[in-house]
Amino acid sequence: MTAFLTMWDADASLGGRIVLDGADLQVKVGELVAVVGPNGAGKSSLIRAFAGLLPLTRGAVRLGGDDIGTLSSRDRAARVAYLPQERQIAWNLPAIEIAALGAPFLRAADAQARARDALKEVEAGHLADRGVAEMSGGERARVLLARVLTTGSRGLLVDEPIAGLDPEAQLMVLERLQARARGGQAVLVSLHDLALAARFADRIVVLDHAKLVTDDTPMKALTPEVMSQVFGLSGRWIDGPVGPLLAAGRRQLPG
Repeated sequence: MTAFLTMWDADASLGGRIVLDGADLQVKVGELVAVVGPNGAGKSSLIRAFAGLLPLTRGAVRLGGDDIGTLSSRDRAARVAYLPQERQIAWNLPAIEIAALGAPFLRAADAQARARDALKEVEAGHLADRGVAEMSGGERARVLLARVLTTGSRGLLVDEPIAGLDPEAQLMVLERLQARARGGQAVLVSLHDLALAARFADRIVVLDHAKLVTDDTPMKALTPEVMSQVFGLSGRWIDGPVGPLLAAGRRQLPG
């Protein structure tokens, strides 16, 4: 497998606050890599930097071997698709039209055909003709994910796609992202649920205070020591019927 998303020695700041501090990361075609960490650790900043939306003060980002700074916005969009945390949609358009926005370079009919397939992929085909303002938050989340899947980009940058979804929908989303990785895309996703990250990711990147703490297979990345130091948890992993389960509680502080 070849690395499609590459970042090295990356620094970035927002409003005078350091949000990335010497970050090094590669995501290969065929991999699903999960980024985890406490709130404010730098997860969204890492993903935004790969999307070209967060300027670096040092270091570099490459997409498919090319420096992101040399790519036009059109070339960048063709290589990576980005799903932000925010799920606001300005216009009450039908879901099929929102999803088709993911393929702006195709003819309208071809874009809508691809969008319809993506809606079916996220089990939202029945929503194709409904206005997004008339949907629940979970339904809109599926439509926005479909828009990203419609792009056909080699890299997928997905920021907290399961936040606020019910358990069945969370599993569906991660199953689809895993399938996309297995189908030949490079997938980088930020998550808060450590157990789901361990179940679906090939590798887990742990961030804390803008620094990369570890980058390894799930059980090697999320050791009891890391969970204690980074997340304030006292926990251990248990073998479950469909993957690792996390037995954890808050770490007891001295005094």
